[in-house]
Amino acid sequence: MAIDVKIFSRNLEISDNLRKKIIGKVSGLDKFLEDILEARVDLSSTNARSAEEREAVQITVQGKGFVLRAEERSADVVGALNMAVDTLQRRIKRYKGKRNRRWKQGVEAEDIIPELEEEDWEEQPVIARRKQFSLRPMDEWEAIEQMELLGHTNFFVFYNAQTEAINVLYRRHDGTLGLIQPVIG
Repeated sequence: MAIDVKIFSRNLEISDNLRKKIIGKVSGLDKFLEDILEARVDLSSTNARSAEEREAVQITVQGKGFVLRAEERSADVVGALNMAVDTLQRRIKRYKGKRNRRWKQGVEAEDIIPELEEEDWEEQPVIARRKQFSLRPMDEWEAIEQMELLGHTNFFVFYNAQTEAINVLYRRHDGTLGLIQPVIG
């Protein structure tokens, strides 16, 4: 099945040649994971301090039961695209490895460890700290204020009184705020 590739851009003109290159590279991801149904490619050009970070490419692939994302920045769009595709290939490999290991029944940890390549060890996340805290209901504006007051520069978790659900407020690369509203599905 072919991947449905959707391309969006901000502050950047997309030529037909670039469009073909994007579709070719992103469609090639189905060689690594056949379950990909659609891909969204966001291109943007900003006035970054460093010339190496002016062009940004974000690729989000979606399939049944998973969403994988990669974002890279470079001096040119094609370079950022190549880096984002490479990053996504590594994430697909890691996702497939975890999915396959999960289905192995009765396998001891010692039997799985030799299967991991040295590169995989470097990418394995480690939970260095666990934290519990109580949530009190608040609206989005109060959450923004609390985030600022607490000095949380990246994110803030809160119970949204209006939606009666846990939300995550986060700071985006451009300095604006985003709101994650999880849906169980």
